[in-house]
Amino acid sequence: MGTVYVDSGILSQMATRRLLKANADIGPRLVSLDALRGFDMFWIIGADSLFKALDRVAGTGFLRTIANQLDHKDWEGFAFYDLIFPLFVFMVGMSLVFSLDKSIAKGGRTAAVVRIARRTVLLYLLGIFYYGGLSGHLSDIRLLGVLQRIALCYFFTGIMYVYLRPGAIFGVFAAILGGYWALMALVPVPGVGTGSYAEGANLANYLDRMYLPWKKWDGDHDPEGMLSTLPAVCSCLLGVFAAIWLKRKNLADWKKPAGLAAAGVILLLLGFCWGHSFPVIKKIWTSSYVLVAGGWSLLLMALFYLVVDIWKFKIWAAPFIWIGMNAITLYLICNLADLDGIARRFVGGDVALSLGGYSLLALTAVVLGINVLIAGFLYRRRIFLRL
Repeated sequence: MGTVYVDSGILSQMATRRLLKANADIGPRLVSLDALRGFDMFWIIGADSLFKALDRVAGTGFLRTIANQLDHKDWEGFAFYDLIFPLFVFMVGMSLVFSLDKSIAKGGRTAAVVRIARRTVLLYLLGIFYYGGLSGHLSDIRLLGVLQRIALCYFFTGIMYVYLRPGAIFGVFAAILGGYWALMALVPVPGVGTGSYAEGANLANYLDRMYLPWKKWDGDHDPEGMLSTLPAVCSCLLGVFAAIWLKRKNLADWKKPAGLAAAGVILLLLGFCWGHSFPVIKKIWTSSYVLVAGGWSLLLMALFYLVVDIWKFKIWAAPFIWIGMNAITLYLICNLADLDGIARRFVGGDVALSLGGYSLLALTAVVLGINVLIAGFLYRRRIFLRL
């Protein structure tokens, strides 16, 4: 399925040196990108539950503020948890710039397209598997989900990056955002009319209801539905623009995070302003939502790049780097493994009874700890699963 790098006692020293040399030949990694990816996944693999448990124990002030940000908005609006998915898509766009540049350098555009196609198919099939695969009826298969959306964003963004210049890519970016707004605002929905962005009464949800077969996450429509995949591609394209900016060699180090931060502020202002007429809604990935999420993504990338890659202050980010190097692996483990059951072997039963109101806090802390330990083990053994 992918590439597994292993550095352990079972390899001879000569083989290990060859392996390390091969990795070095690929070029230096953008460590801040790994750290930010790990920070993003950190909330998915248990930090959200940990802070909610802390809020239940001592939910005042700062903790309550954090806990309130760890749920998606029901429909309109923006919370920190609404950033998790588009931030990951943004980083997919950044990563593909570095990986496809290497593919093009080694084998030309054909090799890059083959890589894109292979990874797209594997990631899409992993998405089908993640939501149950063939364990039930065909009607239970979710054709569009989180991993499937990532796969589609990767595919379309990758193809554009291989064949289009940055200026043309920006033109596509603007056309998609504007075109999506025009479709949502001007195309009438049967029985509703035009300009509706209410749940179940907008064009994106209507198209899912009419044309998306099998399982849909929200009854008759899906938050990762068909039409909203178009603006999601723009979140990935923003990552491409950020990576192109960081790869520039004629810029002083400080100008790179400064440029990302400035762009982030501009996108936030544009997104919230546009949101007055085209609301910020994650579940239909509105154009204003793309800009708001993209703005925060750029600001976080600027901060991580400044601290980790320019100031070289990396110790604090070590667990995030471990997680970020195997993000998809950990995402699948959380789905396939009964980590709650494993955690209860340490803090369940009489131990949980003795902890009283702190039992949930202990359970969530152990689950998060198990995930971090798995990430650290894989990192130390140099096992990195790649599609």
